[in-house]
Amino acid sequence: MKYYIISGEASGDLHGSNLIASLRKKDNKAKIRAWGGDLMKKQGATIVKHYNELAFMGFVEVVKHLKTILNNLKFCKKDILEFAPDALILIDYPGFNIKVAKFAHKHNIKVFYYISPQVWAWKRRRVHTLKKVVDKMLVILPFEKDFYDNYGIDAHYVGHPLLDQIKKTRTVNKKLFYKNNNLIPKREVIALLPGSRKQEVGRMLEIMLKMVDMYPNYQFIIACAPSLPLEFYKSIVGEANVKLLQNKTYELLQVASAAIVTSGTATLETALFYVPEVICYKGNPVSYMIAKKLVKVKYICLVNLIMNKPVVKELIQDDLTPENIKKELDLMLGDHKTQRRFLEDYEELKILLGNAGASDNAANIVFSTIKNVNKK
Repeated sequence: MKYYIISGEASGDLHGSNLIASLRKKDNKAKIRAWGGDLMKKQGATIVKHYNELAFMGFVEVVKHLKTILNNLKFCKKDILEFAPDALILIDYPGFNIKVAKFAHKHNIKVFYYISPQVWAWKRRRVHTLKKVVDKMLVILPFEKDFYDNYGIDAHYVGHPLLDQIKKTRTVNKKLFYKNNNLIPKREVIALLPGSRKQEVGRMLEIMLKMVDMYPNYQFIIACAPSLPLEFYKSIVGEANVKLLQNKTYELLQVASAAIVTSGTATLETALFYVPEVICYKGNPVSYMIAKKLVKVKYICLVNLIMNKPVVKELIQDDLTPENIKKELDLMLGDHKTQRRFLEDYEELKILLGNAGASDNAANIVFSTIKNVNKK
């Protein structure tokens, strides 16, 4: 059967690649076209557009690139019709994907939404559109199924795909990691996770790097996004005493004593490795002002949203200052009570997320649904 998958960022490429691997276990003749990245390509998908061309953040940025977005949408619709997939699988990226869902629904293509848009947080009116144009919501946060059930939408909680990814990660030998990456023995590591999009990395690293001189007895390591060249990071870092590591985020989190993390999927990854973290976010001032009026949730961090309490500190916009980051780092590195609380909360978080198997569960639902349709 034929599958068309659309993802617009690095985390979607990761989850999409695992989903493709699971689909191929069910359907060894699967033909897959995708908007994604190198990980999907490795699983045998034909990549139509790379997510590097698609990741526009914030209201202002979207307006600036509106022509590009509209051209991409036009091209996508044409490509879907030519490919004629049995299933369209959408991964987050709501501004674009909901428009594609409407189009596919009109052409009687089965639509599956894997990793829901955060309609429970903002633009809740979108839920009515999703009800009309999406056949099944495959959700990865425990509270999302209840949310969609309330609107009469066919939703299935498949588990969180990060659990699968982390389960596959090999345990790091700390001594060997230090040696292989030329780290100073017995000096603790603070991880910097500034995001995956060029504009957010540039904005966030500038603030995060101010910590380096404040903690001379620690070593700082930046988890570099695979989609961005190391030269880009070097241009921001300059003479700062930090190391750059690419494609080693999970290894880094296994040896880190604390982390400074840009809001996003990485906040949950950091928690699942039991690393105390402080969450940072600073956007375009105009985009932030608009978002503040629209967002309907108490937290921006996935950890806090799932737990429904402030497990990790969120430093947003004007609160994101070197002084406030340092205050949180001091607690995470030196206060045993704070460290113990993090571990206890993270353990509870892991229990809430349930077992691994999201990719297989999602693939089973997609495959069995379209198989039954094709029988009729």
